[in-house]
Amino acid sequence: MKLIFLLEEASMKEVLDILLPKIVPAGVMFRTIPHSGKSDLQRSIPRKLKGWNEPDVKFVIVQDQDSSDCVELKERLKRLVDGTGRTALIRIACHELEAWYFGDLQAVSAAYGIDIAAFQNKSKYRIPDEIANPKEELRKLVPRHQQLSGARKIAPYMKIGRNRSRSFQVLVEGIQRLCLEATEQAE
Repeated sequence: MKLIFLLEEASMKEVLDILLPKIVPAGVMFRTIPHSGKSDLQRSIPRKLKGWNEPDVKFVIVQDQDSSDCVELKERLKRLVDGTGRTALIRIACHELEAWYFGDLQAVSAAYGIDIAAFQNKSKYRIPDEIANPKEELRKLVPRHQQLSGARKIAPYMKIGRNRSRSFQVLVEGIQRLCLEATEQAE
């Protein structure tokens, strides 16, 4: 089996390229394909799903929620997939990828050599997916953070089971379920 990840942006690719080997079982191949924002991703979904000509492939689509209604956004992505005759696991990062970093501030601390892990227990950051603008909040705590290089720095320190971001956990659970279902079907 091979997992094809259609992603909104390059920083998500950087994170997943580092984390996926910790999530998927040995023998499961994956490819992460970044796009230049949500419009580019959404235009690409029908073309890529219809045109992908490789057996035993499962698709995973990951997009930031930003200010959209999560349910409406997921439904919009589902409609794009439905028209292709394929299926895809659709996951939304609430509100942005940076919420996943707030889910594991120990990783951010290790990446930047600063001690901000204690902020994880402050009410403002306790539930990472409820931070309205995690990208801006992260810049307040780590002014030198840059989106792409920061993804490369933080991801190696992220622990799958330690992350408090529910949208991150839902992504991991969905990927693991896809892999398990494929293994069961192959037997």
